[in-house]
Amino acid sequence: MWEYTEKVKEHFFKPRNVGALTDANAVGEVGSLACGDALKLFLKIDPETDKIVDASFQTFGCGSAIASSSALTEMIKGKTVEEALKITNQDIADYLGGLPKEKMHCSVMGRDAFQAAVACYRGDKAPREEIEGELVCECFGVTDDQIRRAVKENNLSTIQEVTDYTKAGGGCGLCHEKIERIIAEVKGANKTTEPLSAKARKTMTNIQKIAKIQEVLEKEIRPSLNQDGGDVELIDLEGDVVKIALRGLCSSCPSSSLTKAGIESKLRELVYPDLVVEEAPQ
Repeated sequence: MWEYTEKVKEHFFKPRNVGALTDANAVGEVGSLACGDALKLFLKIDPETDKIVDASFQTFGCGSAIASSSALTEMIKGKTVEEALKITNQDIADYLGGLPKEKMHCSVMGRDAFQAAVACYRGDKAPREEIEGELVCECFGVTDDQIRRAVKENNLSTIQEVTDYTKAGGGCGLCHEKIERIIAEVKGANKTTEPLSAKARKTMTNIQKIAKIQEVLEKEIRPSLNQDGGDVELIDLEGDVVKIALRGLCSSCPSSSLTKAGIESKLRELVYPDLVVEEAPQ
């Protein structure tokens, strides 16, 4: 269970500035209900002073999403647009006394919604056209530009960190290789090391495989599934066939086949290249 600060709890149980702003002249919208997080930000900006007179929000998401949205509206009110644009997702998290690393994407969503609202106000682009780039994570609709920016701004270096900040890679896992390339590109590093799957070709006993599979499920896969109410359990290992059971929301998710494929890809990368993942009979 995640530990939340008192400030996060305060903004969750008693959020500020909730609801549509009827006289808003700027609206920013990010996320989607399908992805589990969505935020619509309303701003009233004085055109003469460029000052944010009022702000409100509507959100669909977890407690951290509500708290981050509430905090953002409090932080930007009274500031000019240029002043508010300097607020980073880390500033939002700091305002709340910190967020669990698995929930940092909520602060990123707030920052992105504000930038989309400003673009709307300035007539640059429609809010939903603000995010550009090549789609990398189809599960959560995250582009390479979004990942690249998150890596740069927050000094991210692992796939799990990218998932924490953007949700990319937190679903089926098929985009992990692309995420790794983006991280390497931003860090100015070339992937010259031998792939983990090649290193794992040495002979492993069943006991070693099971121990390693459990470790990867626990550290690399389960945290991402838990974020969206799902889970996975190792049932058995028969040769190179890994028998799993999807639990929680994953068991009834229409994308469960993609989730299984993502688990298989990660186990092949980090445990043994010939593993095949199958769902155990219920």
